[in-house]
Amino acid sequence: MLRNCATALTMIIGAMFVAFGFNMLLIPHGLLSGGVSSVSMIVGYLTGGDIGWLYFAANFPILLWGYFSVGRRFVMWSMLSVAAATLWLQLLPVRAIAHDPLLGAVFGGVIVGFGSGLALRQGGSSGGFDIIASIVTRKRDLPVGMLVFVLNGTIILALGLLIQDWDAALYSMLAIYAAGKVVDVIHVRHIKVTVFIVTCHPESMRQKLLERPRGVTVIRTKGAYSSAEQDMLMTVTTRYELAELRKSVLTLDPHAFINIVETVGVVGGFRQTHL
Repeated sequence: MLRNCATALTMIIGAMFVAFGFNMLLIPHGLLSGGVSSVSMIVGYLTGGDIGWLYFAANFPILLWGYFSVGRRFVMWSMLSVAAATLWLQLLPVRAIAHDPLLGAVFGGVIVGFGSGLALRQGGSSGGFDIIASIVTRKRDLPVGMLVFVLNGTIILALGLLIQDWDAALYSMLAIYAAGKVVDVIHVRHIKVTVFIVTCHPESMRQKLLERPRGVTVIRTKGAYSSAEQDMLMTVTTRYELAELRKSVLTLDPHAFINIVETVGVVGGFRQTHL
């Protein structure tokens, strides 16, 4: 219960940073943040509509899709993050605190990335492309980073064509890059990671891990100090699923030893592949 309260508080704080970056740094200069929120911003710029409610409307169908396609825990926390961000966008005024659009782009991206990174680290997301990426990586082993880059690039191109302001489009690209780098620092720098789990409950842990769309390999190990033999579980996962995996393992065995290492690449099937 206490852990859930801490997670909820972190989601709300992360959403506040996202909204602050939007209203104080990006929106006053007509810039985009990347992802689905950029669609709501473009619509808001063109129609004068409330970007906060447009942000919620753009994310709602994606969250609904994710609820039936991704782990419900991940989507439920993401729903809280999106709802909190929508509320913060209504509460915080739209006022430029940096009058230079370059400063707005850089620091807006940093602050939005910090808020999004907090949500991802706690097992949720700020909605949008994070949900889509999570769904895609569960179905197919596609280069998600490139997919997100192409989607963001298409949105930036649309901004430049629709408002004929290529300075704003290029500044937006800078904001998206800054946000992505901060998310990587706070969360996990690589799309795929390999997780080694040493636990005293290998069978129940194996069953729990097999509920996910990733394979699991059981490796027999022997402690150098105690000489005790036990099983170690290995699985390869994506950064979008890592926080949920970590929480599942520690809930089942709070004393489990978890080693997370960077995975340069995976050859062969990525979905339920391990022996």
